[in-house]
Amino acid sequence: MEEQNQTQDSPLFGLTIDPTIKSQLYEAARWGKFLAIVGFIMCGLILLGGITIVTTLGSVERTYGSDMGPSFGRTFGSAFILVYIIIAAIIYFFPCLFLLRFSNKMKTALAADNQADLTLSFQNLKILFRYLGILTIIVLGIYLLAIIFTGIGMQMSR
Repeated sequence: MEEQNQTQDSPLFGLTIDPTIKSQLYEAARWGKFLAIVGFIMCGLILLGGITIVTTLGSVERTYGSDMGPSFGRTFGSAFILVYIIIAAIIYFFPCLFLLRFSNKMKTALAADNQADLTLSFQNLKILFRYLGILTIIVLGIYLLAIIFTGIGMQMSR
């Protein structure tokens, strides 16, 4: 029975967080928080840029008219804002959110020696890496499709 308690109290694989690791994790958390905040600011600027493009496109169309048809600005304005929202929300916002959660929980865990917060911190880091990995696979798939369709288009144009 004593051997079982000793096994439960000892860290997994004998790993411990010594002061050097603790300081490195704390610094990683500080940089992570900085990058997350900058990412949220960039997310807001991307949304603001999308809104600016839509309003500018609409005002230019009203001032100078459109040779492309009466609803050119509305159609492409809606497309622009949709693309910017997708970029800001999906590509930027969620990775920044997971990075901020990792950083905040890591700082809390290291300050209070709280195992639960340390676990939550690493869970958010895992989610961040999974999210970025899935996003990378999607982008690589889009690149592959673009290469395939470009090759097909070049063959058809001969």
